[in-house]
Amino acid sequence: MITYLDGKLDEKQAMRVVLDVAGVGYEVSIPLSSYDKLPAVGQSYRILIHDHLREDEHRLFGFASEGERKMFRLLLGISGIGPKIALSALSGLSARELTAAVLGGDVKRLSSVSGIGKKMAERMVVELRDKISEGDAMEALAGADPEPQDGRLRDAIMALVSLGYKQEQARKMAQAALTRSGSEDDVEAILRLALTGAS
Repeated sequence: MITYLDGKLDEKQAMRVVLDVAGVGYEVSIPLSSYDKLPAVGQSYRILIHDHLREDEHRLFGFASEGERKMFRLLLGISGIGPKIALSALSGLSARELTAAVLGGDVKRLSSVSGIGKKMAERMVVELRDKISEGDAMEALAGADPEPQDGRLRDAIMALVSLGYKQEQARKMAQAALTRSGSEDDVEAILRLALTGAS
């Protein structure tokens, strides 16, 4: 079981990195929240790993913090949530935001994440509420982001990156569009604004 990898950052993309550890390149899937904390390519870096081993696949999932990895593992314990949706959840909301949404029973915020519908969000609230430690709960509620814009921003950045824009350019476009958008605008509306501003 791999717990962490410590090596040179060889490649980095929005949801994937390659870490060179003693001449061996490890491909690691990461959430967008961890991407934001990566150093420049060529720098040394230690990333926490969840080693996902199944009969038909062996994948490594990486996280910048123990809080992210813990939330990823909690999500995997929910029926119907696999690694792809768990990664999407941590890309749409930070581990702290997910914790706050679960504790607050905020089904609307949870279901705003790509791949999570209302029923799945309700199941997350029911199944995770008792599994969140008191310390994590206090930290999440104390530092909860009162504005749900962060999730919309991350989703817009992910969409722009998937369209071929570089991460930094996508961030600037999405941030500018979010500033011009209304508080009720969804990710699609923000994306349209970002693409209109870029043309």
